Amino acid sequence: MQPTLPPPAPTRPPIRFDRNEVAGAFGDLGTDLPLLIGVIAASEIDSASVLILFGLMQVLTGLWYRMPMPVQPLKAFAALVIAQKLPGRVIFGGGLAIGVSMFFLSVTGLIDALARLVPKAVVRGIQFGLALQLATLALTKYVGADGAAGYALAAASFVVTVVLFGNRRWPAALVVIALGVAYALVFKLDLDTARKAVGLHLPAWHLPQRADILTGAVLLALPQIPLSLGNSILATKQVAHDLFPERAPLTIKKISFTYALMNLANPFFGGFPVCHGSGGMVGHYAFGARTGGSVVIYGGIFLVMGLFFSQGFADVVQIFPLPVLGVLLLFEALSLATLLRDVSSQRPDLLVALLVGLLCAGLPYGYLVGLVVGTAIYYAQQRGWVGLGKH
Repeated sequence: MQPTLPPPAPTRPPIRFDRNEVAGAFGDLGTDLPLLIGVIAASEIDSASVLILFGLMQVLTGLWYRMPMPVQPLKAFAALVIAQKLPGRVIFGGGLAIGVSMFFLSVTGLIDALARLVPKAVVRGIQFGLALQLATLALTKYVGADGAAGYALAAASFVVTVVLFGNRRWPAALVVIALGVAYALVFKLDLDTARKAVGLHLPAWHLPQRADILTGAVLLALPQIPLSLGNSILATKQVAHDLFPERAPLTIKKISFTYALMNLANPFFGGFPVCHGSGGMVGHYAFGARTGGSVVIYGGIFLVMGLFFSQGFADVVQIFPLPVLGVLLLFEALSLATLLRDVSSQRPDLLVALLVGLLCAGLPYGYLVGLVVGTAIYYAQQRGWVGLGKH
């Protein structure tokens, strides 16, 4: 009698769509939704195109990576567009420029050389800087957005999240989102505005012009690249290894390649430039996601909104209470900040990470400054040129 052999391991991890994946789908909502609303309002680009392409990229990414690999609006892009009210043609030109740049770095292998140069302490510092920014945004802009009622809602959401955090049977994010929906239905719903938003819409074709590509490259792509290198690629690879050590390790080239492909496609269909991101992965994971199902669900929500509810999108989504988004964002920030424990036992590395985080969060072009300064200090310390204490 021959011994029974174990079944062969699946070549690709399964995708689930259970309650925890649904809950995890909302883990990055506090970051993405306000940015998308802001850029649509500031640039007056077609909301249907933005939402449909954003949702489609989520779905494709979830199916390809089969883990909660996020797709996020480019943050530096979005901040500059909102602040300067840049038109759509410049946004699409800049998106194509950064797609071409990242594609070049990927296929030439230069992205791997850059990755080998940046130490883990600097990557952790970049994540810590992002955590500081997200926590500041949550506490200063979101939690108190609705006055006394908003503070009460935020407090209730915070307590619910603390009590249920990590609960696989009653995922915290689902309960908090349900609380926010109930609040919106009672206090904010305008049936006339909601009715006007309904209707079928499809993406609009756009052909970027050379002048817009050059302008977008200078105004938008150049400030974005340091943040993308640090958070979207290096930090995302590290977080994927931290959270899913049993999986075949993601390569820098693979992450940067899908980043490039998304931005090579988005500009031609009116989509806003996007990236991956360590904060988004931590947010999805923190609220229950373990497979690509969460990202597929999340993308499906944006696809439905874009196809059927994009007319007046910015007005409709305002009914969802910002204090609830603030609580979700705060826990995403806290989850990111806890990754510092990885370097906490080595004082020099911890000091480098803290310094990088403060530079990233506190300075203009902080991610570029933090990346360069942190890497330089790390190697100077390794060679004994700078003393940061003993390990």
